[in-house]
Amino acid sequence: MKVTDFTVDIVPHNQIKWFVKKYHYSGSTRGIHISYCFGLFKDDNFGLPRMIGTMIYGIPAMPDVSKKYCPDNPDIVLELNRLCCIDDTPTNTESYFIGKTLRWLKQNTKYRVIISFADTAQGHEGIIYKATNFIHKGMTSGAKALMVDGERFHQRMLTKKCPKGDEIRKRIKDGDENIWTTELPPKHCYVYYLDKRLKRKYS
Repeated sequence: MKVTDFTVDIVPHNQIKWFVKKYHYSGSTRGIHISYCFGLFKDDNFGLPRMIGTMIYGIPAMPDVSKKYCPDNPDIVLELNRLCCIDDTPTNTESYFIGKTLRWLKQNTKYRVIISFADTAQGHEGIIYKATNFIHKGMTSGAKALMVDGERFHQRMLTKKCPKGDEIRKRIKDGDENIWTTELPPKHCYVYYLDKRLKRKYS
């Protein structure tokens, strides 16, 4: 099995939710903005494509993030916010997958700055990003998360106007002890410039 035997296709979000739930440490696509979803496929013994990896790109949830890494044109910033593959893939599978999606984005979209974060809470340092020529931009500041019945949510859920947000605010008001905040450690930030001129300007 070689990585060059794999194919990469853009796919609908509803076709990869189950895969992220099973193979990504977050277990969810909740709370992220989704712009493009990709699937990594390998033909099975019957010649039918079998999904072995997924990747999701989306607009950064916080506008200031885009401005930080491309202050002149934050609208061309996109975040790689989910990447996962099955366990028994060959070496370099993830870098091959990332490379294919970056080329697709460059050819088919307006986005020219790709950011991603490696979660130190999961023991991630961003090795795969280094292998695909992302530039390490340092560490984020620490943050807080909202824990609800043992499930982690972003703090902005406290102000979000949606049924879940309404439920959480009501439970907090009622003194529910199954909701609390927790400190999150900093993350590694990596940036990839699809335009060499931007790389020279911002590196």
